[in-house]
Amino acid sequence: MEQKIDIGIPAQDRQKIAEGLSHLLADTYVLYIKTHGFHWNVTGPMFTTLHTMFEAQYTELSTAVDEIAERIRSLGFEAPGSGAAFARLKSIDEADGAPVAEEMVAQLAADQEAVARVGRAILPLAEAGKDEVTADLITQRLQVHEKTAWMLRSLLENSTRKIA
Repeated sequence: MEQKIDIGIPAQDRQKIAEGLSHLLADTYVLYIKTHGFHWNVTGPMFTTLHTMFEAQYTELSTAVDEIAERIRSLGFEAPGSGAAFARLKSIDEADGAPVAEEMVAQLAADQEAVARVGRAILPLAEAGKDEVTADLITQRLQVHEKTAWMLRSLLENSTRKIA
């Protein structure tokens, strides 16, 4: 039996927010997988630093995936949970093999920024629906993604590879 959801957010607003969060979930999951793969396959002089950094990042992303999915469920919608659904919803590219360490860092910095842009696009939906819980979740995610992107970009400061 389906129960009516009455949390003070109109159904059409909950649906728009859940759809936005589904895109965020897909990108976060793809970034989790990519970061985890880079953790396994990084080599070179920065191995220990990057191996440790990537582990901290994928661990944080793993927790975020759960929080985003649970928010979608709290709004009354099914959270996407398949590779096919994520492939349809994602905006960032999956890793194709194991690039050199510097390229791993550059890709992850760009991907962190891309996920931040997806999150930022959800904020107006949450605000329009008076959904402070989602707005708070997105604000926390933005803080993590922007800080992580900055840290990754900082590793490339004196590199021949620059991110504009």
